[in-house]
Amino acid sequence: MSWAEGESPMAEGILLGPLVLFASVMSLTPGPNVVMVTASAANFGFRRVVPHMLGITLGFGLLVMAVGLGLAGLFQAEPRLHLVLKYAGGAYLLYLAWRIAHAQGTGSARAQAKPIGFFEAVLFQCVNPKGWVFAVGTVAAYTTVSGNPWRETSVIAAVNAATCLISVMLWAGFGTIIGRYLRGPRVRILFNWSMAGLLVLSLVPVFW
Repeated sequence: MSWAEGESPMAEGILLGPLVLFASVMSLTPGPNVVMVTASAANFGFRRVVPHMLGITLGFGLLVMAVGLGLAGLFQAEPRLHLVLKYAGGAYLLYLAWRIAHAQGTGSARAQAKPIGFFEAVLFQCVNPKGWVFAVGTVAAYTTVSGNPWRETSVIAAVNAATCLISVMLWAGFGTIIGRYLRGPRVRILFNWSMAGLLVLSLVPVFW
């Protein structure tokens, strides 16, 4: 394949190597999704958390697509929308923390408690503070001025969705192992409240 004068391979697409590395590091580092998946897997097992993991993957991929196709510019034009998103995300995160804290996972409480579902996970990505920062940063860093916005954004979204899925699967597996050691109800309650506390702490950088 030959390149037109003044055109380079990078103008035709993005560099996959650095993108994959960046997406992997960002996806694997702890954040709200990681905390929720780990806690849910510890309480309900790997299989019951699959819808949660798929919801995170699809929701984050759609978020990256939306940002890449111009949604971020809307928040720059109207800062109040960003403020609404921040507080809505904070409120939803507190609700999910409450769900984790009360996921006893044993006895009658286990029969009543449910893991976070597919649509809940998709919805959370719309207001996930870390997800927005990640999506905006990735799109800004790995799109090119002369590239095709649809093609480049699709590649970035696909790579991020793939690394996101691998990350949540690894953390869910880790949570499943942890769950085997949560024998007594008191230990499980302590674990759940600790994970809920970590989820709430993830709000600190958002508001301060």
